[in-house]
Amino acid sequence: MKRNLLHTFLLLSLICSTHQLNAQQKHTESIKADLKIKKNLTDDQLLDLVQKQTFRYFWDFAHPVSGMARERSNVAFEYGNEVVTTGGTGFGVMATIVASERKFISREQAAERTKKIVDFLWKADMFHGAFPHWLNGETGKVIRFSPKDDGADIVETSLLFQGLLTAAQYYTADNATERDIRNKIQWMWEGIEWNWFTQGQKVLYWHWSPNNGWSMDHQIRGYNECLITYVLAASSPKFSIDPRVYHEGWAMSNTFLNGKKFNEITLPLGFDGGGPLFFSQYSYLGLDPRGLKDRYADYWEQNRNHTLINRAHCIENPKHYKGYGANSWGLTASDSWQGYAAHSPTEDLGVITPTAALSAFPYTPEYSMQALRHFYEDKGDQLWTEYGFADAFSEQHNWVAKSHLAIDQGPIIVMIENHRTGLLWKLFMSSPAVQNGLTKLGFSSPAIK
Repeated sequence: MKRNLLHTFLLLSLICSTHQLNAQQKHTESIKADLKIKKNLTDDQLLDLVQKQTFRYFWDFAHPVSGMARERSNVAFEYGNEVVTTGGTGFGVMATIVASERKFISREQAAERTKKIVDFLWKADMFHGAFPHWLNGETGKVIRFSPKDDGADIVETSLLFQGLLTAAQYYTADNATERDIRNKIQWMWEGIEWNWFTQGQKVLYWHWSPNNGWSMDHQIRGYNECLITYVLAASSPKFSIDPRVYHEGWAMSNTFLNGKKFNEITLPLGFDGGGPLFFSQYSYLGLDPRGLKDRYADYWEQNRNHTLINRAHCIENPKHYKGYGANSWGLTASDSWQGYAAHSPTEDLGVITPTAALSAFPYTPEYSMQALRHFYEDKGDQLWTEYGFADAFSEQHNWVAKSHLAIDQGPIIVMIENHRTGLLWKLFMSSPAVQNGLTKLGFSSPAIK
């Protein structure tokens, strides 16, 4: 009897191992097939491929213990292998919803991975309900981002919860996994003490540390990528900020209102030239800019014009960099040939970053498709990798990044999907809390019921 049981056990183990080996082999073959540049793809086929390949960063390369997104694909700046990023994980949670809807993975797989992340965050270090920029993906302990930045980062927290609130609106099935996702997200969301991060003043502060207190002293004033932080702070069910914090903090800044023309295109808000393109992308992975307005701007006009100014600068190419043009444009923060930089028309180092044009698909679909075909068909032998496009490149300096960054890969998947179906916009904007927060701050939007 025992011998028969042992034989059965060994046979089952062999079958399981064979299945795992076959699945791994198929996965490897799929990656190899997708690495071959195909010149005859339709627009939809190419968009499918880019979303699928880029998603592998968040699926195959996720931290094995936490499921969270690693900061970057290369170990650099002494980060180590355990560093996961909270904001980038928010992008990854949204990308996983796209992967589920596009059938790259099953809904069950998507829910299990999201639950793994949520369960890990539930036990990880948080400070007054807010998370740090970096966590140790194995232990959940904070990893300091800079010497005094070893506590709460409410901007990263807002990017994380933009993704988690979207997930709470997506995983609505009446089963144990999806119920647990919704419940834990709600409990964590309710616990973030947004109003505490004002220090009793009419502005939000970016950081707080149990070791260094408020010594970072970084007030969050506009206009930049942090609009989502104020929206979520106003949306909080228990620790909401007063609207004056938005109007007298965020909007009272010498870099908020603009109104000048650049390349004959009016820029309503922000730095001259618009700043790096991630300003028009990070907050808008969930926040739908279509028809979104307040007393300061029409945010669709803001984001589209910002994108058009950035592209026009690359076409004008005042510094005569090699490789710039109508189909090769996009300046945003990324790696560069001389280290990390916030590329923009006023900080132009000759570096094109694919996420800039590709995450602009909702605003400039025709121009973004031109750039996509150039990156893939003309430069794919240099740029196309197992995780999608390399982070950045410079023809001027004969340089291609050997890296991928979570905060650059995630918006490509999400914003292409928002261009195609509006999926993430619909989910995030359907949150009653978000609608309350936007209304409280004086926003109007067709999505607000």
